[in-house]
Amino acid sequence: MRRVIAALASAGLAVMLTAAIAAAETVEALQARVGDRQIAVYVRRPTGTGPFPVLVLSHGSPRDAAGRAEFGKGTLAAIARHFTARGVMVAVPIRRGYGAEGGSWAEGYGACDRAEFHQAGLNSARDIRAALDAVLARPDADRRRVVLMGVSAGGWGSLAAASQSVPGLLGVVSFAGGRGSLKAGEVCSPEALVAAAGRYGRGSRVPQLWLYSSNDRFFGPEIAGRLHRAFQEAGGRAEFVAAPPFGEDGHRYIRALEQWRDKVDVFFAAIGFVGRR
Repeated sequence: MRRVIAALASAGLAVMLTAAIAAAETVEALQARVGDRQIAVYVRRPTGTGPFPVLVLSHGSPRDAAGRAEFGKGTLAAIARHFTARGVMVAVPIRRGYGAEGGSWAEGYGACDRAEFHQAGLNSARDIRAALDAVLARPDADRRRVVLMGVSAGGWGSLAAASQSVPGLLGVVSFAGGRGSLKAGEVCSPEALVAAAGRYGRGSRVPQLWLYSSNDRFFGPEIAGRLHRAFQEAGGRAEFVAAPPFGEDGHRYIRALEQWRDKVDVFFAAIGFVGRR
């Protein structure tokens, strides 16, 4: 009986904490213009007056094209709430070709045997930059404290954006960043992917944190290590975290918040990206 009561009390506490976090933020839908298109940007704003540091949190790209329609307001919401609870404004852009409205996909990389990953990443970066510009136009956004964070194609697009001039950018966090995974252990044009990482490294001017799980079924340890070496050798600065296995596919490691949050906190503190604790 005591165990049951304790379990119920713990469950009740968890519900109360979740409700408290939800109450400590507001969610707004903005529109950002990318050329002649509009994309949705979901902004989670902490309580208070700001100005708040800004985190642009970018989603991945499923292997199955039909999965692109599943992105929307709830995308990466649990991760976003973690940061808003710490005083950070989080923007989640739904890039061109994703979400209910869909539209033409802007991130194609061409034929698998001659993939153009560098330009594909820059196309993602256009959407990320457009979302950032829309958020930084707000008076409650701190234009001097910006971080780009993304997973998979969103991580790759964040690297691409950081290879250009981004005002106020302090750093990048990439979870399982990459493009071109066909199936477990097989990536289109791996040499082209590595070369593109090097090109991003040549343009990068801010520190980065890269996290890859050892059982990532999109970008395993071998290709992840090659991407990191190419980026570093070209002049980029990225700390590489070889994370432990996560579930059946470590490509979802961004969901393992309890495992990575301290590492990310240390990185954020080192670059001066701190909201509140």
